Amino acid sequence: MTTPWWEIKINHIPELEDTIFWRLQEFGCQGTALAKEDNTWFIKAYIPAITKETIDLAALSLWFEQDCILTNQESLTITWKLIDDEDWASSWKDHWQPMEIGDRFCIYPAWIEVPEVLDRIVIRLDPGSAFGTGVHATTQLCLESLEMRLGEPEKELIIADIGCGSGILSIGARFLGAKQVFATDIDPLATRATKENMELNAVDNIEIFDGSIELLKLVPNLKFDGIVCNILAEVIKTMIPDMPEIIKPDGWVILSGILVDQSIEIATILEKNGWTIAALWKRGEWCCLNARRSK
Repeated sequence: MTTPWWEIKINHIPELEDTIFWRLQEFGCQGTALAKEDNTWFIKAYIPAITKETIDLAALSLWFEQDCILTNQESLTITWKLIDDEDWASSWKDHWQPMEIGDRFCIYPAWIEVPEVLDRIVIRLDPGSAFGTGVHATTQLCLESLEMRLGEPEKELIIADIGCGSGILSIGARFLGAKQVFATDIDPLATRATKENMELNAVDNIEIFDGSIELLKLVPNLKFDGIVCNILAEVIKTMIPDMPEIIKPDGWVILSGILVDQSIEIATILEKNGWTIAALWKRGEWCCLNARRSK
């Protein structure tokens, strides 16, 4: 028996793109796709039907209407319908295309053949219902930050990926030379997707856990060189006080899933917990904070 999903479809207004993705993520959607149909762009999102009723979707529509009013944009058109797991999977294959990210990466859907000659690091993904295809600004910012941080593979760095989603950041870290990655997520669909994508890319040395930072604290004699965390700001705030327990004295952290207007609060919490802000990168309404342990 298949599990029904809601497929949410919204007309694409570039000025509201970041807001739409943020709203959908806050709503609980476990995947989003930017799709083109008949020369018109739409944003599609997916969420298990068991978690939301039509009244919830109506409320989401009202929130989008308020966003349009506040930003003086034309109205968004939002529709939804029930689909099953097979339809969910095929929708990615219909609309998701290869995408270059940063200076070194190229993300390829698993069902598209990779050219024989390509001067970029290829990450092949079949995200299933897990978050993290490379489409969203937060994922792109994290991969670009990892490019900056993991330039010296001889250091054999050990990295934590908290909220691993599809495993895209864990796999990217390994390709950039990290010795080992410990990936965690509270969603079993995400850890399953990470394992499958790890095998798809023939990558080893990624330890996968169902859970969050609490599990990493229990691993004996383990201190990380770096932490990457691409989830919601409200969750990140609760984890920052625990991060010093699992990081080396000269360690670093990459945090995204943070709206620009949330960045000051997150930066303040980091500084209070012994971190120095090294960089803040922005893309649209989203940002990525890079910090290192204070000496």
